[in-house]
Amino acid sequence: MPRLTLVVPAYNVQGYIRDCLESVLQQDYTDFEVIGVDDCSPDASGAIMDEFAARDHRVRVLHLPENVGLGRARNAGIAEATGDYLLFLDSDDTLAPGSLSAVAERLDATGDPDVLIYDYARTYWDGRVRPNQRKDLLHQTGPESFRLADRPQLLDLLQIVWNKAYRRDFVQHHGFTFPPGYYEDAPWTYCSLITAERIAVLDRVCVLYRQRRSGGNILRTVSRKHFDVFDQYKRVFDYLDEHPELESWRPALFRKMTDHYLTVLDRPGRLPQDARAEFFQRASADYRRLEPAGFVRPGGVRGHKYGLLALGSYPALAGVKGVNKVRSSLRRTAGRSVLRAKRTAMSMFYSSQLRLPLDDKLAVFSAYWSRSYACNPAAIDAELARLAPDIRRVWAVKADDVDRIPAGVEVVRVGSREYWSALARAKYAVNNVNFSDAMVKREGQIHLQTHHGTPLKTMGLDQRRFPASAKGMDFEALLARCDRWDYSLSSNRFSTAVWERVYPCSYTSLETGYPRNDVLVNATAADVRRARRELGLRDDSTVFLYMPTHREYQTEFTPRLDLARVADKLGPDVTLLVRGHYFYSANPSAHLAELRKSGRIIDVSAHPRVEELYLAADALITDYSSAMFDYAVLDRPVITFADDWDVYSAVRGTYFDLLKEPPGAVATTQDELIDLLASGAWDTELTDARRSVFRERFCEFDDGQAARRVVRRVFLGDTTPIPFVPLAERTPVPTPAQLRELAERV
Repeated sequence: MPRLTLVVPAYNVQGYIRDCLESVLQQDYTDFEVIGVDDCSPDASGAIMDEFAARDHRVRVLHLPENVGLGRARNAGIAEATGDYLLFLDSDDTLAPGSLSAVAERLDATGDPDVLIYDYARTYWDGRVRPNQRKDLLHQTGPESFRLADRPQLLDLLQIVWNKAYRRDFVQHHGFTFPPGYYEDAPWTYCSLITAERIAVLDRVCVLYRQRRSGGNILRTVSRKHFDVFDQYKRVFDYLDEHPELESWRPALFRKMTDHYLTVLDRPGRLPQDARAEFFQRASADYRRLEPAGFVRPGGVRGHKYGLLALGSYPALAGVKGVNKVRSSLRRTAGRSVLRAKRTAMSMFYSSQLRLPLDDKLAVFSAYWSRSYACNPAAIDAELARLAPDIRRVWAVKADDVDRIPAGVEVVRVGSREYWSALARAKYAVNNVNFSDAMVKREGQIHLQTHHGTPLKTMGLDQRRFPASAKGMDFEALLARCDRWDYSLSSNRFSTAVWERVYPCSYTSLETGYPRNDVLVNATAADVRRARRELGLRDDSTVFLYMPTHREYQTEFTPRLDLARVADKLGPDVTLLVRGHYFYSANPSAHLAELRKSGRIIDVSAHPRVEELYLAADALITDYSSAMFDYAVLDRPVITFADDWDVYSAVRGTYFDLLKEPPGAVATTQDELIDLLASGAWDTELTDARRSVFRERFCEFDDGQAARRVVRRVFLGDTTPIPFVPLAERTPVPTPAQLRELAERV
């Protein structure tokens, strides 16, 4: 039987659950078990916990058949616990190193108390760590263990369960369970503390309490569900009524109840405006009904608020200076984005447009910093034209790039009056990066962030650990832009978990697949032939598409391949399509120029549709580009040329080791690359097996219906799911080699 049981409920935390469980399993103390409770989470939280259970016998996972909420999920974990002590850890928080050792040692030193209280610290997205403001209450003074009556000030700690270890037989003897609801910690915490015969403290930070910017803490959600606090305190006072021996705690618990009610009223972002008066009246009724005889109110502003509750005077409370100060702060915050817009050249015009109604039949699109008509936004645009032709679609494009936009696409030049009008009035805004900082997100406007690749390299907040590649990025400004998102697209669960962690904002993740990859799934043999014909490729030529990625830590572009040498070694039956910056030199060598002239090397850097290049190629050669994830949809060979992996992974940061989990063949030197290309080792049973594993992980949603899913959900409001076609049931478009074999048979 383990010494400690950690109960970890999980719901919609796929971006954080790995960090949580890793922080537990990496502890130097090992005599514990983890009961993970998947509260019927709609994301990959349960599957991630299963991964940990598969690799570590100390982890067990319960999959609840329906969502029951945090309290009852904890109860399910308690029922499976076998440890001497119960500890609770929220799935977006982490344990500090050495915490379990410190807890176990303190339990031994204090003779197994009923409850051990330990410290915590708040951690923020920007790296700040703020200690518990009442950490002084945990300083060890007097006896090693004591009753709450000896240190009643411990009630002033935040009423949470995850900063305590509870002896399991104490919990079982008194029948403590978590109730349903928002504020389930209050009854458990207060009732257990006033009941405990022996309490001990540990003056050490054991839990790192993650302060998610938005979308994580339900107590910061504007909702009528905050009325649940009344039911929870009813449970507390019912417990007192059932245990007359604890009657002396009534005044202290009445004070905690009143403070809690006032906190809900005073804090912005909790109660809907039209529910505040009703909440106050409920709180006032509880105050008058439960006030103990002889209760002494606190002094100052706080005591004044107590008096207003006793009188039932909501208008007077609403006029208290502290409440007005909060409201003024909110108004100032809401106006900052508009003030930023007013600093632009079109500020007055833009401001006037912001006062006009939204146009429900207008969508504004942009891709790659308004430089092209491409990627996921272009695929969504095309599907929107098919499913909702009544919605007008305009593209924001920089003036220098307008000529690159296909005929028939309506364009507004970035910075023009038409541009600012579209941003101000469009119901829908679609981008694969972010719109200008000056853009104001209006109420009712829908922002769709499509992203433009599956992340191998670190993104968002994770880039803080890699300053050489972040290059002074303003992360606060980045998150302010991400706060405008309503939806974030994902092509696989891996990406969803990354986006939700590195862009911690209140959007909805849409696991639809990438719309830009629909064409790869739905393509036909005729599309492959056409793509090769338009590029001037011979039917009998083996074509490698070479797509290296950008390296942020290099000030100038540095070619990593001697293309002329590679082409010479592979011979005349091989063609290299190169999508990069290799030919920007004004004076290419005579030999390279000759190879280009012969068609054995073709610069496709300016080709408008990379998907056409994918269809035309027999295989992809890349380093760390997200092209590998898209190309894998075709189920064709992917060759990794990673000659600087150590430098790239150290400076840019990556989410997995590409050399250990590649999509196919790997070369770390130019000679290795030439050898595997010339020998045919780029396409073997081994590379097929690697690609199969890679596809299972990263191509799960790309079944050719992504754009349709997006348009139906975002633009048409249809939440009916379109089932995914399983990977095993998809038939990839024939490869060029297969088409050659078919032609030879005919």
